[in-house]
Amino acid sequence: MSGAASQRIIMTIHNDRISIQVGLSGYSFKIWADGNLHSSGWMGADRIFTAKELQRRYDVVDISVFTPKCTLVPSNFFSPERAAEMLADVVAIGPGDPVDYVEIPHLASVLVYSDMTGGMLTKVLTETVRRPDGSKSRPLPELYYMLEQLPDLQDYNKILASYMDGYLYLTIAQGKSLLLCNTYAAADFTTAEYFLFLAMKKLQLNPEVSTVFFRTPLLDDQEMSLYRYFKNVEQL
Repeated sequence: MSGAASQRIIMTIHNDRISIQVGLSGYSFKIWADGNLHSSGWMGADRIFTAKELQRRYDVVDISVFTPKCTLVPSNFFSPERAAEMLADVVAIGPGDPVDYVEIPHLASVLVYSDMTGGMLTKVLTETVRRPDGSKSRPLPELYYMLEQLPDLQDYNKILASYMDGYLYLTIAQGKSLLLCNTYAAADFTTAEYFLFLAMKKLQLNPEVSTVFFRTPLLDDQEMSLYRYFKNVEQL
């Protein structure tokens, strides 16, 4: 994370923390320890048993799964019994697809999702990387962690995105008001940029005075492409 990004992000300090992102094509992790940040970069599933960083325990373990099948429901409209029905109203889910939900108190909302991504890889990571007392962390959608991190961005226009496995994940807020939380099928990064700019145009936000934050790694040409339009580009 760049110096500018570190000034914009307010994080709770823990002795050891690992954040893992899991997708169809593999996984990556970031470790905060003793005030330092270590990023693994994107890795194939075959590296899971040889990465020494995964063979120890951490005070905080976050496991994010890239699943585009999500919907955000206001808490006062949410009913656990109708979770599958609510999700089926906005995305295609099969009769046997698992449906779960997680509360997001600071938005007075519930994120309903179906996780069919990662599969065995997610299960192995959950079993392997544990807290000091041996407890396991619950894998949660990437959008959940984006919504949790969004308030920590110090910019008034808060634009936070991830791009993985052919999907753009996008959250936008102004101050404390959430304006957008959505996923877009984007076969390539150029298409992902199109949806990003379309969303900003609809919300009447000017990229030239805004910083866009990405939770997923950006290739050099992707970062330079974004710099053509945005005031700044930060990778978290």
